[in-house]
Amino acid sequence: MVKEKPNSVRTYDEDGFRRRAACLCFKDASEQEVLLVSSSRMPDRWVVPGGGVEPLEDPENAAKREILEEAGVRGELGRHLGVFENVDRKHRTLVYVFIATELLEEWEDLRSMGRKRKWFSLAEAREHLSSFKAIQVNYLDLLEHEKVT
Repeated sequence: MVKEKPNSVRTYDEDGFRRRAACLCFKDASEQEVLLVSSSRMPDRWVVPGGGVEPLEDPENAAKREILEEAGVRGELGRHLGVFENVDRKHRTLVYVFIATELLEEWEDLRSMGRKRKWFSLAEAREHLSSFKAIQVNYLDLLEHEKVT
């Protein structure tokens, strides 16, 4: 089942790439535990929350909206980690750090599709993502590269 909201409109940048935003959502500022959500297509697999940027929406607000819709999390949007380009799927995703301050008991994607959320260590998240959404491992790579430099 592919999640397309009835009122959602895809937006594209000047190169024809779909505009997306995503969050690496952490339990706290130590950035040791990251939240992943179950895939809308394969509920036993885990992905980084994210999705399309709506018309007239900035990527920061899109990232906050996606983490709320997909994971039921409110919090503080932190730094911008980078832009990830998927040439095969023709989309560009702006990725942000997000620190959770509130976990809702119920949220949109839990009600509509039974989507789950779960905290993982960075190593566990890397393992889950590499076997299913390998491009999202790049998000973790940038985070780790940032800590080294």
